Amino acid sequence: MSTSPAPTRRVTTWWLEQTSPGDLAPARTPAREAGLRVARAAVPSPEFSRFLYTAVGQDVTWTDRLVWDVARWRAFLERPGVETWVAYEHDTPAGFLELDPGPEGAVEVSYFGLIPAFRGRGIGGLLLAEGVARAWDLASRWPGVSPTRRVWLHTCSKDGPYALANYRRRGFRVFDTREAEEPAIAAPGPWPGAVVDES
Repeated sequence: MSTSPAPTRRVTTWWLEQTSPGDLAPARTPAREAGLRVARAAVPSPEFSRFLYTAVGQDVTWTDRLVWDVARWRAFLERPGVETWVAYEHDTPAGFLELDPGPEGAVEVSYFGLIPAFRGRGIGGLLLAEGVARAWDLASRWPGVSPTRRVWLHTCSKDGPYALANYRRRGFRVFDTREAEEPAIAAPGPWPGAVVDES
């Protein structure tokens, strides 16, 4: 008995970088400036980080960390130099940016995004600009972490339609592009059982 092949989709992935603090372009300040702030989540909290990850990634197929247990989240968050920067609108979490330092002064923006209800209003540009600025001065807060020489990230065609343009507006340059066929999986939804209908 033959079975039909699992559905796939073609995905383009872009790798981008900055190699100097001067590469970072400031963001336009959103109209609701008075109610916006960006702050670091200075206490490692697996529960809070998982909430941010699922809330932001619910409709863009962020699935790799859904299987992480509390111990794995905590081990990651407690690594020297790992930071989570959160955008708040009137003290409500709107999105986050995660920094993960690597060897030779390379800092990865490992995750960045907004909860769907907060997208399209300029908050992402503000959060990205602030988070990348904090990537460039990361070593000043972490004795033993190498001074930042490069900030990099990757995004793909599964992310929001404006993700690549937002990174470019903040001064990131594409240094590699790849295309591949990947399994077509449903977006996970914001909590178990709440799968987002992509039809």
